[in-house]
Amino acid sequence: MNTAQPAGRIDVISDVICPWCYIGKRQLERALDLVERQHLRFTVAWHPFQLNPDMPREGVDRAEYRLKKFGSAERSRQLDERITEAAANVGLEFHLDRLTRTPNTLNAHRVIRLAGQRGMQDAVVEALFEGYFCNGADIGDAKVLADLATEGGLNPEEVTEMLSGDEGLKEVIGADRMARNCGIQGVPSFALQGHVLFSGAMPADEMAQAFRRAWDILKNRAA
Repeated sequence: MNTAQPAGRIDVISDVICPWCYIGKRQLERALDLVERQHLRFTVAWHPFQLNPDMPREGVDRAEYRLKKFGSAERSRQLDERITEAAANVGLEFHLDRLTRTPNTLNAHRVIRLAGQRGMQDAVVEALFEGYFCNGADIGDAKVLADLATEGGLNPEEVTEMLSGDEGLKEVIGADRMARNCGIQGVPSFALQGHVLFSGAMPADEMAQAFRRAWDILKNRAA
């Protein structure tokens, strides 16, 4: 087992309801394996971005929302098919037909923030993605969030207590605003040592090359 210390940190700016963010997570995992073969390791931290910052806190009916956004149910269905196919290419089995709500994701991001503080962020992010895209979970619902966070290793009582108040709300909103102020307009976006490198769920080998090149540039600057 490789016990080398991480060389630096990759920051992922994402939203839990972005399918390309889940696909990008799989590509990132493969990219990290590739750079580790080159004896380079990174830690990963997840940061909030709301695709729908004006979404009501209770969310909305998904079919109605997408009808307004895309103009027709047929167009919505075609997009879901395209995304499902892309997900299958990285080993993910999406069931978007199970989704009935488009949620507000503020509370989901608060859970991810808490997971980061407890050293369980990757597992909790994975549980939220899987719950939403594969099982149709309403991740705008506090009970659902607590259940999924528990799957990722968090204490359900701690999550429930956190969600019953405003803990982390200001920080999540502030981080979302900071991402936009840095020029990020789409997710997933990836940064290395605080430097935004690219956006989009690009193939793992391209990700690995970008991380390797960026790390070499940063290392040379520091020399």
